[in-house]
Amino acid sequence: MTVRILIADDHAIVREGLSMILEALDDLIVVGEARDGREAVALAEALRPDVVVMDIAMPELNGIDATRTICERLPGVAVIMLSMHNTSEHVFRALQAGARAYLLKESAGAGLVTAVRTVVRGENYFGEGVDAPATQISPKSPLESLSQREREVVQLVVAGKTSAEIALILCLSPKSVETYRSRLMTKLGVNNISTLVKFALQHGITPFKI
Repeated sequence: MTVRILIADDHAIVREGLSMILEALDDLIVVGEARDGREAVALAEALRPDVVVMDIAMPELNGIDATRTICERLPGVAVIMLSMHNTSEHVFRALQAGARAYLLKESAGAGLVTAVRTVVRGENYFGEGVDAPATQISPKSPLESLSQREREVVQLVVAGKTSAEIALILCLSPKSVETYRSRLMTKLGVNNISTLVKFALQHGITPFKI
């Protein structure tokens, strides 16, 4: 059986490196590459891979929300999450979204093939340095108060998109975007974009630097 894999990462050099590791084996093939979470969802639906290797922090749509969408629409696809974050919150959120494996980027090379083979068998895998959650109770996160649409708006706002641009991307009216924006800032207790950017970085929902 040949395992078909989609790689989603916003850095071309990372995608190339992961592709080289995977395609060095005869039974693994990379069928597509995505530069952001929204493209990852579209390619997953078009290509129907067996496995998606997903970066957690990407532009347009972060890896956790992209994973949730893929797993809802394509339950047969196994998602492996790649991240620089190793907090219990990030690991739990990834698993809650539907990911079956969690790898730290610094050690992804050594564990990636093992992770692919493990999730294809229907099992979970945690890479070196990642602790499997000992409980099904989620560490409390402010993100729990936001809907997925509000999280999408957060990411696009901190990326510098205007309400009109966000409206086009999400197929909403600019007025609806303003409503979402006002509501989410109230829920998070922030009153300016700088604080919102810091929040987004802290919780791994945007790759952008301050």
